[in-house]
Amino acid sequence: MIRIYLSFILLSLYFIFPTLCFSYIDDLDAKSAVVVDGQTGKILYGKNPHLKHPPASTTKLVTAMIALEHLEPEKVVVISKKAAKTVSVEPKLKEGQTYTVRDLVYLALMRSVNSATVALAEAVAGDEKRFVKLMNQKVRSIGAKETKFTNSSGLPGRGQYTTVYDLTKIISHALTYPIIKDAINTRIYLIKSSDGEQYFIQNTNQLLWSDDNMIGGKTGYTKSARHCFVVASKIDGKVVYAAVLGASNRDKLWKDTEFLFAKAKDVFLGKQEPVVKLSDEKIVKAKYKSKKSCKAIKVKSKKIKKNKKIKKTKDATSSARSI
Repeated sequence: MIRIYLSFILLSLYFIFPTLCFSYIDDLDAKSAVVVDGQTGKILYGKNPHLKHPPASTTKLVTAMIALEHLEPEKVVVISKKAAKTVSVEPKLKEGQTYTVRDLVYLALMRSVNSATVALAEAVAGDEKRFVKLMNQKVRSIGAKETKFTNSSGLPGRGQYTTVYDLTKIISHALTYPIIKDAINTRIYLIKSSDGEQYFIQNTNQLLWSDDNMIGGKTGYTKSARHCFVVASKIDGKVVYAAVLGASNRDKLWKDTEFLFAKAKDVFLGKQEPVVKLSDEKIVKAKYKSKKSCKAIKVKSKKIKKNKKIKKTKDATSSARSI
């Protein structure tokens, strides 16, 4: 009943103010998504761009930035017992092995190895807790004020969150680091450990194989965050940054990303105005204003209480997967 009433209000507003750029229809699977103009930082298309959400392994972009600011790429890092025991995807890093900072960054960004981020954190700050303070200082300094980290990997952590809009700021800044830019654009990479083991790792960003305009991105997944992605690409020669949080599966993650790119292209071609779409989960106010003074409406509606039992999972292994 509330939804019908709200729809009637929106329809009325459309006829009264036909020039307003406003939408309430959900075209995306993800809980929130956005694509922004890389030159201006303005939203071209978005859904709940300021909705706080678990960051999953998109966190690793910030970890890599801090590591490269404090450590030389060829510095050798010893894998500690804690790093080795951190729940992670393959390849498993063993206690006592040594890797260069460069290889640990590639392991973190291409394959999303959580052990690699803990090793980098310890090499920089002595322990992960002190390292996280540097991460939070970093995101504040680049204007990502709706982001907070509690660990270096993106594993589930109480009070850890980001937004898709903040993620576009993070990847924009991350691309100023040559090693990060190269890592997120590399499809296959050979890793060598001190004890002679070698691993070929493949980038989790499947769009690298299908989109020649792809600059690079970082995927992520936990049970609470679902499937996540932040990416940079070029559309008709123009750089755009896109981010998706909370997609239900990996296929829909790619489809949502391609949808965002298509919408951005339509805006560049003048086929549509920039739009911020709203869902009934959370109403947000668009911060973007086009040259035609397109406005967004903030609609107040009653919250619908839903009794949902949140299942607490102890399966850390499933939560850690970032493929």
